[in-house]
This record gives sequence, C-alpha cells and structure tokens, in this order.
Amino acid sequence: MRGAPPAHIVDEVEALKREAGIAACSFINSGMTLGLGTGSTVRYTVLEIGRRIVEEGLEVKGVPTSEATRHLAEGLGIPLLTLEQAGEIDLTIDGADEFDPDFQLIKGGGGALTREKRVAAASRAMVVVADVRKQVPVLGGFDLPLEVDIGDWEGVRDELDLICPGSVRLRGGQTPYVTDNGGHILDCEFGPTISEPSQLEQLILSVDGVVEVGLFVGMCDAVVMATPSEVLTMVKQGGRLD
Repeated sequence: MRGAPPAHIVDEVEALKREAGIAACSFINSGMTLGLGTGSTVRYTVLEIGRRIVEEGLEVKGVPTSEATRHLAEGLGIPLLTLEQAGEIDLTIDGADEFDPDFQLIKGGGGALTREKRVAAASRAMVVVADVRKQVPVLGGFDLPLEVDIGDWEGVRDELDLICPGSVRLRGGQTPYVTDNGGHILDCEFGPTISEPSQLEQLILSVDGVVEVGLFVGMCDAVVMATPSEVLTMVKQGGRLD
C-alpha cells in the first residue's frame, strides 16, 4: 500500500496551487461582479480577492457557489449577492476535477455542481484554476457526479446503470451526502470515455430526477494551471477571453 507523499512534496503542491489561485486574479478588474467558486485551489483566489479589497481598494461583488465559499467570503469582507440579485455575472473563477483539450470540464467532486453550473451559465466568462493532475486527454477518469432529488435517487441510479459502463454509487453510502440544495450526489464511473460531453449531458439530463450533471460544456474560457515547476495560463482560442 502506498503511503502519503513526503511533507515537502505536499508543501510544494500547495504552494503552486496558491500561486495559480492568485494568478487567476489577473482577470479581475474593479467594478466586476464575480462568481466565486468552490474548492481547495480556488480558495486561494477568494483569499486574494479579500486581500486586494483591503489593501488595494478593489471594488467587486461576489456570488458564492456554495455555503463554504459564502462563509469564507463573508469572513474576508467581500460584498456578496445572490445569483438572483446579481443577474449577469462578469466573470466566474472556479476549480475543476478534470478539463480536456477543448476546455470541457467535469466538476462536482466537492458537491456544489448545481450552484457552480448556474453561476457559470450566468457569467460572461469563466476561468478555471487547477493543478496539472486535472488535465486529461478525454474526460471521465474522475467519476462523473450528478445531483439528484433525494426521493428519486434509486430510480436515477437504475436508469444510469443502463447508460454508465461502470458503477453508479450514492455518495456517502449508508450516510448519504446532502448538498447545499438538499439533494444527493451519484458518482458515475464512466472511465476516460466521455469524448462527446454535450451529448452525454443531454442524455443524463433527460432522466427524471436528475437535477444537474457535472459536465460543464462550452463554459470555460481559460485555465490557470499549476504544474510542478510553474503556473501556466491557457486561453481558449475563440473563447470569450481570447
């Protein structure tokens, strides 16, 4: 059995994630309404926004994608809006569990995929902060999360068993995970087979009881990626930030 990586490796990875999270703030200007993502890497982005508000007078408003992010942002003094109050959002910065060469994403490992997707859909542009482990040639190595209505999860699981080549599991098992919206998460083991994410997204969304699927298609415009040696910014050709 493999042990945990040495502490200095963990520290180096964390330092690069922090650098990437801060680098993503280069897309932010005063006056913007920002979608504030969820996850360990984009947490550093939120912390940097808070620092810039205090130290540089940055004037922005945030729309949090989870209760965890809302609590963090409130503690940093970032003015917040609900999605309904914000209307159109200038820019969302969020993490991802996987991204492919076409800037398509799998998200939802943290359980916030429904709010994350609604905020991203309301945004003029989206920047993803990630580390190099999240870059894949084909989506699906990371299990695809779905949010489902609590009362319908067994029926959805049975339907997904007909679609998904691997297992379909209720997150949390005997003690099911409950999302901020009061739903459950099913994790679907597709393997690296999702070459047509748009088609799969529509197929899964047609299943009764599915609230949202963690495929983010045509939403991401740039990725700020931490590698073992540097932070790279990749902008989608023809995207909204190109």
